[in-house]
This record gives sequence, structure tokens and C-alpha cells, in this order.
Amino acid sequence: MAKPMSSLILLLISILFVTSSLSSPVTYDVVSLGAKADGKTDSTQAFLAAWTKSCGSTEAATIYVPQGRFLLGKVEFKGECKNNDITVRIDGTLVSPSDYNVIGNADNWIVFEHVDGVSINGGTLDGQGTGLWTCKKTGKSCPSGATTLEFSNSNNIVINGLTSLNSQMFHIVINGCNNVKAQGVKVSASGNSPNTDGIHVQSSSGVAILNSRIGTGDDCVSIGPGTTNLWIENVACGPGHGISVGSLGKEQEEAGVQNVTVKTVTFTGTENGVRIKSWGRPSSGFARNILFQHAIMNNVQNPIVIDQNYCPDEENCPGQASGVKISDVTFQDIHGTSATEVGVKFDCSSENPCSGITLDDVKLTYQNKAAEASCSHADGSASGFVQPNSCLV
Repeated sequence: MAKPMSSLILLLISILFVTSSLSSPVTYDVVSLGAKADGKTDSTQAFLAAWTKSCGSTEAATIYVPQGRFLLGKVEFKGECKNNDITVRIDGTLVSPSDYNVIGNADNWIVFEHVDGVSINGGTLDGQGTGLWTCKKTGKSCPSGATTLEFSNSNNIVINGLTSLNSQMFHIVINGCNNVKAQGVKVSASGNSPNTDGIHVQSSSGVAILNSRIGTGDDCVSIGPGTTNLWIENVACGPGHGISVGSLGKEQEEAGVQNVTVKTVTFTGTENGVRIKSWGRPSSGFARNILFQHAIMNNVQNPIVIDQNYCPDEENCPGQASGVKISDVTFQDIHGTSATEVGVKFDCSSENPCSGITLDDVKLTYQNKAAEASCSHADGSASGFVQPNSCLV
């Protein structure tokens, strides 16, 4: 009996060895591949080398960025990869070129395309966008600006504990993705920085934005066409333009937005609180089944707003009505202070009135008095304590 028992033991040892080998990710340190942590030497090629090795690995892989500042030009991390378990662990800071012209017309600075199972843990991305913001304010001819971080056409993504500073334009974009979790994210830019949306989601499903702090010059979170099953919870916004569905309806043929939950959020000194906005022109778009719940407003200019007459620069839309159909939107347990007299404003489309709008337990004050409400082409109901008095029909 001794021989069979020995064979069994050897077999078990072999299985354990193989299992442990598979469960131990290989690590690629960008410094060992030539990156310099001095903030001056272009380390783009070292990061791409680490990605090539990780993407080509048949086992789980980690790209490690140690402490220090690493200068990167535009960098594209592309799939398809051989494995679906790549972690980018950042202890340091990635810095974009100080000359905004270098990446200013490149659409994005760091982009992941066609990847599956990528996680970013920790670290800081410094977009060094202040120079471009200044250029734009002078009215000179300037680059449009680059998004700091974009995930495009990717699945099963985690962004955990990442800080984004002073992006040239949008900080984080999630485009054409499924199953994305962004948690513990911090976004920081000046309140007057142009087009610096914190997190923008479009054409994506199953996205969760959790436990994050966003202060910027545009929407803290913007929700574009084609977004479904989005969950936003425990987000502090300010400065910024609030959490916005839209703008929608820019294109005549456009995917809609549905199944969005925004809960346990705080807005401090923002231009808007919870908002839906669409262009005032024909469109096939829609926004439906949206819940804004448990929101605190601290001196917010427009705490609750639906604006279907968005028409920047009065071009291509004056005199037209929005084709976007807005329905089944609930505003529940929203309290705080408005910086203007009108705390609730529903300016809906004359051709496609808002329907199924619900106000439930809302209390907004302006200078220690009840705020006012304004409704146009808005149908719905109010329940519980609602202040200002509902103007829904």
C-alpha cells in the first residue's frame, strides 16, 4: 500500500504547486523597465513596456508604480489581452507634460481600450491643466484639452482610491463599458476651470460610483446618452455644477438614459444639485426611471432642476422644442438651502412634457424662508412634506 499512497501525496503536492503558481501574480515595476521618478524624464515607454508584458501574460499581472513623480505623454493601453486580471498599483504620481500643447489636442492623456478585468489602485494623476484654463479665458486659440483618464469599450473595471488633479478637460471618462466600479475617488480642480467634469459616463451599463469626493469646474458627475443601470452613492460634490443627466438631445438620433439611482449625496456651494438637461431641439432621446434620494443641499443655486431648453450660444436651437422624453423621475428626501429664490425648477419641453415626476419629502429654504417652485409643462405628484409647495399638475 505504500506505493499508491506515495503517488497520491505526490499528486496532491503537484496540484498545490500548480494552484499556488496560478494564484501568484507576476509584477512589473516600471522603474525596473526604465521609468524615472524625477517628474522630468519621459517615462512613457517604460509604462508601455510594463503593459505589453502584463497584457501578454497568461497569468494575473501587476504593474507597480512606486513613490515619486513620473512624467508621461499620451499613453494608450490597448487590448485584447491574454489575461483578464491586470492590476495597476500606484504609490506615486503620474504627471502630464507642463506644456498643454503636447497633449492638448489628443482627446485623452491616459486611455485603456478594449480591456477586461483591469483595476487601478491608488495613486495620483496630475493633469497640470491650469495653463490651458488660463489660455481659454484669454480668448486666444487654444487646444480643446485632453481627458485625464478614459476607459473605452472595456469590461469589469475597478478604479479604487485614485486622485485626479487639475485635468485639462474631463477627469475620468467611462465610455462604452460594462461593469465598472469607481470607489474612493477624489477629483480636485478649481471651481472656475472650464469643462473639467469629474466623472463622465456614456454608452455604458452597470457602473457604480461610490464613496467619492469631487470638486471641479463643471459637473461632478455627468451622465451621457446610452447610460443604463447607473448607481451613484455617498458622493460629496463641490465646487461644481452638480450631478447631471445630460446634456441629452444634442443629436437627432440618440440613445436614452434609464435606471439611474443617485443617493446619499451632498452638494456644497454648487451651481446645481440634481439636474436633468436636454438641448432644445428635436431628438429621439429619453430619460426615464431616475431616482434622486437622500440629498443635502448647502447653499446651492439650483438644488432641483430639469432644463429642456439648453441652448449654449443660442446656436441651432432657438425656437425649437426638445424631443427628449423625460418620465418617471423621483426626488425623495432632499433637504437644505438654496442660494436663489427658486429651489425647484422644472422647465420641460412644450412638445414632450415631463411626466411621472414625483416630489417626496422635500424641504428647501432660501434665506431662512421657504424657497419657491417653478413648473412649465411638468406633470406629476407630491407626497409627504414638500417645501416649496409643488407646482406639478
